[in-house]
Amino acid sequence: MEIVQVLALGLLMGGVYALLASGVTLIFGVLDVVNVAQGSFLVFSALFTWQIWDLLGIEPLLLIPVMGLVMGALGWAIYRGMLVRVAPQGPGMTVLLMFGVALALEGILNIVFGNKYKSVTPPYFTESLTIGELVLPLPQLISGVVGALVLVGIYLYLRLSWAGRALRASAQNRDGAALVGISAVKSSALAFAIGAMTAGVGGVLLAIMYPIYPATQYDWIARLLGIVVLGGFGSIPGAVIGALILGLTESFAAAYVPEWSSLFFYGVILLILLFRPHGLLGERTREDVAA
Repeated sequence: MEIVQVLALGLLMGGVYALLASGVTLIFGVLDVVNVAQGSFLVFSALFTWQIWDLLGIEPLLLIPVMGLVMGALGWAIYRGMLVRVAPQGPGMTVLLMFGVALALEGILNIVFGNKYKSVTPPYFTESLTIGELVLPLPQLISGVVGALVLVGIYLYLRLSWAGRALRASAQNRDGAALVGISAVKSSALAFAIGAMTAGVGGVLLAIMYPIYPATQYDWIARLLGIVVLGGFGSIPGAVIGALILGLTESFAAAYVPEWSSLFFYGVILLILLFRPHGLLGERTREDVAA
């Protein structure tokens, strides 16, 4: 039964990881931009969730659509205001720009909130759902379910809506999409906004699970990039599979060898990439094409 318990916790954490990593891989798939500021977006959302909860006592889960819209608008503004001007200079410049955005947001958060841990502790923070011998902490259960629902919503939006189909067309062939009237700039802005929105939702979920302070952005961006690399850059299904694998790995390591949990997390990534350097569902790139 202990193994079932560990499996359940790993799947729940994997669902949250999948949501957080989907934004990074979506942005890369459409824009060819590695958004190293996604960790700071997460922490930004989490800390403002704490601030609203601390001041007004609002149930944090009710802030999910609010923070999703706020971070989506912020992502759209960052793309239209800065990234669209820098993107033609190449991937190196976009990484530097987003790293600068991450540092700027961290500085702002340090000034506003201080370099101290903040925790959102609603009434269910220490409660669990018991099913037979299976015990599921409510914050992890809620976060895993919400993460899965948001992922399904994003998938359906990308598959069924005109804007989603336009975004996918632009990701597959930007020039071909332009020939049928799809604006690459609008598609890219939408992709960046959706990616930032996932950080807004994810930040609320993180706030009810873990203590957060500004510098934790480095821990989270390291995890998210690891998941995206494992799944294959630009592949959302790959990011989901990678997130579930790493969620389970982390859960088993935390249960049996807690002092080595981080080593197991990144060790699995290294082991898989030794055999599949392009990731689980990433596409191979021929050297002559890459050149």
